[in-house]
Amino acid sequence: MNESQIQFNEHLCCAKGDVYDGLCLRKSEIDLYQLQELLNVSAFWAKGRNIEDLGIAIANSEPVISVSDRDRLIGFARATSDGIYRATIWDVVIHPEYQSSGLGSKLVETVLSHPRMRRVERVYLMTTHQQGFYEKIGFQPNTNTTMVLHNLNNPAFVPATEVQLQESLGG
Repeated sequence: MNESQIQFNEHLCCAKGDVYDGLCLRKSEIDLYQLQELLNVSAFWAKGRNIEDLGIAIANSEPVISVSDRDRLIGFARATSDGIYRATIWDVVIHPEYQSSGLGSKLVETVLSHPRMRRVERVYLMTTHQQGFYEKIGFQPNTNTTMVLHNLNNPAFVPATEVQLQESLGG
């Protein structure tokens, strides 16, 4: 890491001509192939995610933060938020070669300082093995919100297009 040029980037949905602090990095500028590789190398829970789905997840997230060393993607995190009551941080990853350097903490702090996150009453995240890391940042264990619905495996889940089709056919 001697010759490193670490850079944190916030990726926005910028229209032509829109500028944020003198810089506009469109979400579409994230190299999804590098992100896929980063997730495969750094996150057992995200191995095998496909490019199309990664693009959809990024498009529906704000903030989206990446960390690069020159042209190499070495860190990533994203969040979803209503801007006031609840938010969830997703996919916090730092390449193994750059872990234990403080970049993970800075990445999470960058997400939390984003205007969409700053005023949120509660910020959630899921972690399997990194509770200690997040506790150092200020997160606390929470056993009150452990419910989950797996839509893809739930026979009661009917995609909206199927519901609309059934309704239009009088079903």
